Amino acid sequence: MIRAGTAADAAFRAEVRGWLEASLAPELRNLTFRPEPAQVMPWYRALAERGWIAPHWPREFGGMGASAVQQVILAEEQARIGAPDIPTQGLNHIGPLLMREGTAEQKALHLPRILNGDAVWCQGYSEPGAGSDLAAVQTRGVPDGDEVVITGHKIWTTWGHNAQWMYALVRTERGASKKQGITFILIDLTTPGILRRPIRTIAGDDEFCEVFFDGVRVPRSNVVGEPGDGWRVATALLAEERIRIGSPLHALRALARLRAVLRERGLAEQAEWRRRLARAEIAAETVTAAFLDVHERFERGRFGQGRGGEGESSYLKILATETTQEILDLAQEAAGPLRAAMVPPEGGEGRVDYSEMFLQSRRLSIYGGSNEIQRSILAGRVLGLQGKA
Repeated sequence: MIRAGTAADAAFRAEVRGWLEASLAPELRNLTFRPEPAQVMPWYRALAERGWIAPHWPREFGGMGASAVQQVILAEEQARIGAPDIPTQGLNHIGPLLMREGTAEQKALHLPRILNGDAVWCQGYSEPGAGSDLAAVQTRGVPDGDEVVITGHKIWTTWGHNAQWMYALVRTERGASKKQGITFILIDLTTPGILRRPIRTIAGDDEFCEVFFDGVRVPRSNVVGEPGDGWRVATALLAEERIRIGSPLHALRALARLRAVLRERGLAEQAEWRRRLARAEIAAETVTAAFLDVHERFERGRFGQGRGGEGESSYLKILATETTQEILDLAQEAAGPLRAAMVPPEGGEGRVDYSEMFLQSRRLSIYGGSNEIQRSILAGRVLGLQGKA
């Protein structure tokens, strides 16, 4: 937890903690899965009404304009109380991108609806043959008058079956390289010709789905940037996405799970586990410090050698996701034989999660560009160890 700060930061923490305690229903606390829309969207709207749904958005676009420290305080307090996951593709990815790249009409239509929860977004990047090699997208977008006709298949689409809108990459022409001829476009998922199928994961949830497009007609006015310039737009979004994935929220939630498991298993006072818990706490604090550093430089436009901040965002994504996984590895070890329980038993603290969050954390080092890809970016663009990355 951030211990230094101004009196205003301390007052903000007290305000956040008091409001969360009074407003978050017990049944929404300490869940491992993101609740279904009917359950979680009222909480989303409650945060919106309080003005805390988009702390990182500038005030001019309806956000909070919060400092990096205030954003960490919100993350720490939500992790402490066990606040549920909310859909963030609109808040963390397409919303900030539209502020920079969108037309006036796109901003006016979409930004208010993201803020108030009237539109949930998903990301249409990955395909069966284009995951880590994102430039290999084959979903076609054929210009036809004032429309683009889209045919293809997206997969591993987080919450795609619950979303109303998708931002997607489609290939509108063949270029000299794979990165040319890709267009970034916004798709209303109620458009005829779209089929969505949920994918059940090893954690037992259906966070992901696959989406099929069969002659889907989308207005050309939904293109963000210029046709064929989608690679530049997509990579700009990914830099922002990796910084948000690098938030300490996941590591803090993992730390809360580890503490709960240690208490429930009677290990909290054992010297060896106290030492290992202290190391986990230091690791989580390291993520917080790194996030504060990168976020403040990102906001001020001051980066190291990585073009446009790719180095910083890649480093932060690796650090945050692998720290989260390492802490949850410890929780699995502490759980002993209970890690294999299909249904976690009720304990003194109620339902204690021994394995669900661990299983869900496996995806963290893959989405947003796998950590192997992030290391290649650091090697090539920051350290100059490769010709290209």
